[in-house]
Amino acid sequence: MLNHQSKRRAWHRMTFLSLMLAVLAFSVIVLSVSVARAYQQKGETVKADSGNEEKDDVEADETSPESQSFLQYMMKGFGRFFGPLFLLLSFVTVALVTMNILQVRRDIFLPDSFIKEFENKLTVNDLQGAYETARNDESFVARVLVAGLSKLNRGYSEAIEAMQEIGEDENMHLEQQLSYLSLIGSVAPMIGLTGTVYGMINSFRVIATSPTSPKPSELAEGISMALFTTLGGLAVAILAIVFYSIFRNRVARFVLEVGIVSEGLMNRFTTVGKQHPAGSAASARTSMAPKQE
Repeated sequence: MLNHQSKRRAWHRMTFLSLMLAVLAFSVIVLSVSVARAYQQKGETVKADSGNEEKDDVEADETSPESQSFLQYMMKGFGRFFGPLFLLLSFVTVALVTMNILQVRRDIFLPDSFIKEFENKLTVNDLQGAYETARNDESFVARVLVAGLSKLNRGYSEAIEAMQEIGEDENMHLEQQLSYLSLIGSVAPMIGLTGTVYGMINSFRVIATSPTSPKPSELAEGISMALFTTLGGLAVAILAIVFYSIFRNRVARFVLEVGIVSEGLMNRFTTVGKQHPAGSAASARTSMAPKQE
């Protein structure tokens, strides 16, 4: 059982890393292409206007906000430190959301095909077949039922306790995966606030060190950093918190359904512990005939 859980968790880690690397590579490619196109268009514009305008006018146009694309202006506003940091947070958030979309599904927790097959095995009193069916399935409810069936020779109460322990362990594992989204939702606004304070400090430094009244363009760099970092932090945090709440509610509902379904399937063995309090596994199996409804 432990080996099965370790393999499953290793597969989850590999899935997360693969998704994160895929999103990172795709985003870098898109960003590189966008920046390359923006620089190409800028170079073509400057080249076309160089024969008709004076050199000073061309240099002024190159540095004017109108000559920059919004992507260039946004990346410049974030700065060399906060820009890559928010890109990294965005990549990780998208990777976590994608991974949880693939994992927090009803087919992963309660597959209908497995439930029907397991019930059919119990109906014909094939306990060994039901155990093998559950052991070969990787769903949440299958792992819970395997824990209960493996302890059934010790009595019904022992089986229920084993099922509850496995359910709590799996639930804790899922909560740990979701906690990364909650962490990003809490940290991203703080990073944005740090960028806001840093940008305002730069703007006030320009005012304090300028011998004359500073131009608005000289203050715009610090103010734009303050606004863009605030916007980036809020955007990442809102995305992370919204999906964290959605996934947490779905996990809670699915875990509750797993508990109800698994205990319902095990209810037909309520007399095992009473009839064979200290019996072996073989003697317990002979008394596990399903109840007639």
